[in-house]
Amino acid sequence: MLLILSVAACTKNNYNDTSFIETAAVPSNISTMFTITQDNTGLVTITPNGTGASSYDIYFGDNASPVNIPAGKSVNHTYAEGVYTVKVVGYNVAGKTATASQTLTVSYRMPQNLKLNVSTSGVSVTLSATALYATYFKVYFGDSLNVNPLPVASVLGGQSITHQYPSAGKYVITVIALSGGAATAQITDTIKVANQINLPVTFDDPSVDYTVSDFGGNASVLTKDPTNANNWVMQSTKTGGAQTWAGTTVGTGLGFATKIPITATNNKMTVMVYSPAAGLDIKLKLDDHTRPNAGYSVETDVLTTKANQWETLTFDFSKPASGTPAWSAANTYDLASIFFDFNTGGSGKVFYWDNLQMQSAPPVLSQINLPVTFESTTVDYTMSDFGGNVSTFTTDPVNANNHVMKSIKTSGAQTWAGTTVGTPLGFATLIPITTTKNKMTVMVYSPAAGLDIKLKLDDHTRPNAGYSVETDALTTVANQWETLTFDFSKNSSGTPAFSSANKYDLVSIFFDFNVAGSGKVFYWDNVILL
Repeated sequence: MLLILSVAACTKNNYNDTSFIETAAVPSNISTMFTITQDNTGLVTITPNGTGASSYDIYFGDNASPVNIPAGKSVNHTYAEGVYTVKVVGYNVAGKTATASQTLTVSYRMPQNLKLNVSTSGVSVTLSATALYATYFKVYFGDSLNVNPLPVASVLGGQSITHQYPSAGKYVITVIALSGGAATAQITDTIKVANQINLPVTFDDPSVDYTVSDFGGNASVLTKDPTNANNWVMQSTKTGGAQTWAGTTVGTGLGFATKIPITATNNKMTVMVYSPAAGLDIKLKLDDHTRPNAGYSVETDVLTTKANQWETLTFDFSKPASGTPAWSAANTYDLASIFFDFNTGGSGKVFYWDNLQMQSAPPVLSQINLPVTFESTTVDYTMSDFGGNVSTFTTDPVNANNHVMKSIKTSGAQTWAGTTVGTPLGFATLIPITTTKNKMTVMVYSPAAGLDIKLKLDDHTRPNAGYSVETDALTTVANQWETLTFDFSKNSSGTPAFSSANKYDLVSIFFDFNVAGSGKVFYWDNVILL
């Protein structure tokens, strides 16, 4: 059998044929579409178009490096406000190009709805600003033309900043909202800053609001001290025709920042006053600013004693003016008013005043103890006189730098008149007297020699109950200091002897003992246990 094979011819496709690229058309109709975000960010979306282009080089026109993107894609770029020439180079598959340039104008919108939120505290201000289309803000606080504006917050706004002023006063705050370009918006606000007035009132703190509130015809103004140009004071004029009750409230109707710390034991205030005449009635009244003139006040009066000179007047609120309410711990006092030449019609008298304050509370003094020298500023040297003695703390009659006690046995004083050294509480510790250490000395300045001086030791918890010991010494010189020694091993006739079973913490001294008072003056110092 003849096998006949038939072979079919086969055609192979050649995929390496690139002749069509060579004949590709040059890109044409190159154009660019700009989409500008209207939020003042400067963000622009650039979308190139063209016929026959497979990719594009984008030259942004603002010194940024060009980028290449494929056909049908976009690129984002952020611009500052301005006019730019954006160049687009389109490439076909063969690398042939076509170029087109297009002008891009980027303009920022003016900030809108600019709002300012301001709050003050003392001499500080806290503020925040918001505005649509604002990229940032500048703030001028109004306290110096030399201060550069401060950039504040982002386009979101609302961030707070705080500024402290150098002194109380009115200031104009200017806030400028910037768009990121030329467009701006501006707002201003006038504020008043100051610390609320408070004790002590000195009129010298530039951060304090020293506004005062006159009534009844008074006219007050902050001015210089008539005797010292470096000192600020308040001048109050009781004008012609002013009411008899004309006065000035210290501060505004809000009163002091804190309650006046007046108490039953610390109830005095002082004011320095420069009056045109002596003998004028000055009234000081304390009140509750939430209910003034409603019967919750306390007031008291002092007369001036000098003309055209400064003097410090002390107002004792434990002694209220006749017919007015007494001080009460149940009331709040945070408002003070001062009345010059009270109860007299105005005639133009001018008063200056300064330093309204609580009188300094007396220091807490320590209990007296041996040795008694009268030189410590922290010891309570209160004496307890009896029988007609009168004792005062004074200076040494021969040495003005030395402090001593002066005791007068007044006319008519008892033969047993004397002075307890300290209060009835006695010394802070027991007198360390023993059978072998039983002498005490006292320096005495007597008006005559031969006068009997008695020294008595006692127990302050049971004085004059037979648990004492006493002894005597005679003066030997007149009008001179001498040291008298008291030997308690030799007790006075008819008196108890020293006993180690007793406690001795109280000392009394008797001048010219057993003789009635005739006004003799004695000085004494340095009570010491030998």
